[in-house]
Amino acid sequence: MNALTERWGKWVVPYAALWITLLAGGLVVVFLAFLGAEVYDNVVDDAGLASLDKPTLAWVEQLRSPALDSAVTAFTNIGGGIGMPILASILTAWLIWVSRTWRPLILVGGAAAVSITATAFGKRLVGRTRPDHADAVPPYENSPSFPSGHTLNTTVVIGVVVYLACLQVKRMMARVALIAAGVIFVAAMGLSRVYLGHHWMTDVIFGWLLGLAWLGIVILAHRLFHVLRHREHAGPAPTFDNEAHLGDGAAAGGAQGDKDDVGAGGPTGGPTPAG
Repeated sequence: MNALTERWGKWVVPYAALWITLLAGGLVVVFLAFLGAEVYDNVVDDAGLASLDKPTLAWVEQLRSPALDSAVTAFTNIGGGIGMPILASILTAWLIWVSRTWRPLILVGGAAAVSITATAFGKRLVGRTRPDHADAVPPYENSPSFPSGHTLNTTVVIGVVVYLACLQVKRMMARVALIAAGVIFVAAMGLSRVYLGHHWMTDVIFGWLLGLAWLGIVILAHRLFHVLRHREHAGPAPTFDNEAHLGDGAAAGGAQGDKDDVGAGGPTGGPTPAG
């Protein structure tokens, strides 16, 4: 009975907490998309277009040139329905290989699934029309404008990847560089949608905000998982300055079963797993 109880606390409870937190957080994010769509539909069409969206679009039109249009179009395709799954798969595969655990697949895949669902809900509820083709750079898009799926999905996927990648490195400068690169990429992706005239600025702003909200929930779920997973045998949960590791004495018996968890350099001195 003691062995069964120990196994339950060691394996079932942490993973259950991870999935429950992700599920509850996902429902919250979808609800926020619904609520935001209602507010957006009642307010932004009048105030937003006049005060922000149209002036921003008029300004970026002055910056366009054939060469810059081609470069921005190539970049924005990375965040599209083909480019982003490919990029996410490559980055996730790298995290799986470095961390020696399948958990990045759960986090990145689950986070992306919810962001795609929230995007679909928002577009269907609002049905906002994109800027006129006369103000856009081809190829044109005709799906509903709100929210910007490129922005929302890029914020979530790149955010989760950067978070997990930061757990792999110990040098503060490397972490700062990773975070800065992620912020620049996400910001540029959103602004590229406005530059090309494929979205209004308020579509992009909502995509950023909703994406950051969901990213925070995913990170919270991951931290909660480690709090429960390591509470009995690995000391404090991992942080950027204190990666959780298997104990020397009390956890020696459970070290073999926990090789896939976050470690301080791993048993062979390899990179610290992202978990």
